[in-house]
Amino acid sequence: MTAGTEPHPGAVLEKAAHENFPVAPFFLPRLWRADLMAVYGYARLVDDIGDGDLAPGGTDAALLGAGPHAGGDRLALLDAVETDLRRVFTPGGSPRHPLLRALTPAVRRHRLTPGPFLDLIAANRRDQHVHRCPRYEDLLAYCELSANPVGRLVLAITGTTSPERVRRSDAVCTALQITEHLQDVAEDLARGRVYLPAEDMERFGVREDDLRRPTGNARVRALVRHEADRARALLDEGAPLVGSVSGRLKLLLAGFVAGGRAALAAIAAAGHDVLPGPPRPTRTALLRAAAATLRREG
Repeated sequence: MTAGTEPHPGAVLEKAAHENFPVAPFFLPRLWRADLMAVYGYARLVDDIGDGDLAPGGTDAALLGAGPHAGGDRLALLDAVETDLRRVFTPGGSPRHPLLRALTPAVRRHRLTPGPFLDLIAANRRDQHVHRCPRYEDLLAYCELSANPVGRLVLAITGTTSPERVRRSDAVCTALQITEHLQDVAEDLARGRVYLPAEDMERFGVREDDLRRPTGNARVRALVRHEADRARALLDEGAPLVGSVSGRLKLLLAGFVAGGRAALAAIAAAGHDVLPGPPRPTRTALLRAAAATLRREG
């Protein structure tokens, strides 16, 4: 989204195409697709603010009523998003931002609660002042805010929420988030963030200077392999979620799990060297992983 232009669904769809998992594939019912894209659009907006990817003083700041000088202040913009989000949940409220207006029908149709949406804002607020994860448990706590709410919203929109499904969904979403962090080690470091747990970096003898090199040395690759194994175990823990549902939702959830597995396979195929650039699975690899997941969990 650039200054002077209003955010539109096409821009959101373009970013959705680059995710490791399908956001709202064609085979879903029309309303599910619309509601899932509305949730994704909101999450994308919040993440773009948190990452500083919006043009300072641009259209988004103006739409959110954040004031002429708030465009470069990420915390001010996150506050403005929260204010606009609360309009979605206020009877008769009228959100300012088009992505929040698009979210309103989904919230009302499924009686969604503010909690998951506020958690996504909280994760991005955290990113503004916490730039390292001392322990693996800290990374899991971050994923509880940054990733797990999305899976819970998928369950709510599809009417399939249960305690066991939430537990499995959380495992899958955390795995997907960790996998994305592994793909984006170099990009995150350029933003001043390291999501690799510091205790693991010390265990494998990895320094931050090692992460600034064009390619990963043996210690970096061993660390990435270790974290990838953890993500794979989480995917395996959450995969029975696929078999707990039926129909087109089964295909969607299989796509989530398969996206994580295919991304981890791409990382492994790169020798766990993620520093030259994010290893990405091919479309063929994604389809094969989805078929394998359906055979195993369906």
